[in-house]
Amino acid sequence: MKILVTGGAGYIGSHTCVELLNKGYEIIVLDNLDNSCEKSLDVVKKLTGKDFKFYKVDLLDYEATNKVFEENKIDSVIHFAGLKAVGESVSIPIRYYHNNITGTLNLLDIMQKHDVYNIVFSSSATVYGTPKTVPITEDFPLSTTNPYGSTKLMIENILKDVYMSNNKWSITLLRYFNPIGANKSGEMGEDPKGIPNNLLPYISQVAVGKLEYLHVFGNDYDTKDGTGVRDYIHVVDLALGHIKSIEKKTDKPGVHIYNLGTGNGYSVLEMVAAFEKASGKEVPYKIEARRPGDIAECYANPEKAKNELDWVATRGIDEMCEDSWRWQSTHPNGFNS
Repeated sequence: MKILVTGGAGYIGSHTCVELLNKGYEIIVLDNLDNSCEKSLDVVKKLTGKDFKFYKVDLLDYEATNKVFEENKIDSVIHFAGLKAVGESVSIPIRYYHNNITGTLNLLDIMQKHDVYNIVFSSSATVYGTPKTVPITEDFPLSTTNPYGSTKLMIENILKDVYMSNNKWSITLLRYFNPIGANKSGEMGEDPKGIPNNLLPYISQVAVGKLEYLHVFGNDYDTKDGTGVRDYIHVVDLALGHIKSIEKKTDKPGVHIYNLGTGNGYSVLEMVAAFEKASGKEVPYKIEARRPGDIAECYANPEKAKNELDWVATRGIDEMCEDSWRWQSTHPNGFNS
């Protein structure tokens, strides 16, 4: 089976490419390298000993994307490509809506033109908005608190409409919680451009001395220590969730929806403590005002994925922090170290 991975040079995409190749799938990677690095793909080849085609293409470029399908017999698509930072989306919403939604519409139109009806979509737990209770199941009401989450929810609705219009489609919506960690080799991990938007890469850059201290946004939430609680999942567990989706749901028409999380919530300060333990480094922090669009608590009930995909997250918080530190300490400047 030949799988197109959009956004395949990114953090989750590159880890998923490793797992796909290790499972014997052929891949083609499409990425505009806007928030990723082509060197990650060299590491994918090194870790797997396998080669694949790479297209430096933006999904907003309809003709260039169409050419990828013309030149390759694609069976399925895993769609990661998109802008992904909650805080940034509040500042530049127009860019987020245009990039994430228009790019996906182009992709879907081209897939249909080439009779490719299998897609796994990288959605997000942000589609649950501010949940009334936790843990969160897939049948919770959907709403959003920021433009990034709104683009994910809009794309989910588009995909549902696409299936209603043509029942050939097999669509899997994977609602991620908070991916962290790195490949066990220490040669591949999260490499954000500029100042990180997500918690763990920020913590790790403080630990390695690149940043002075961690900004903790809010300590007055109704949580165990007042800081935000999230469900952190190892990126390799997340990647394996995509493999299970391809194995179990490809060619099964319908819209299949799964939470990918551990079912455990950790606060910001608990994450700081876990990372200090893993790295042996102090992580100084300062408490600041809440960020717009953030919520108090968010963690998954992952039972549906366990029952239907035979998928379970097996890597705990200590392993996530150890793997992140192995990557960051040996690659303080990411892939350009």
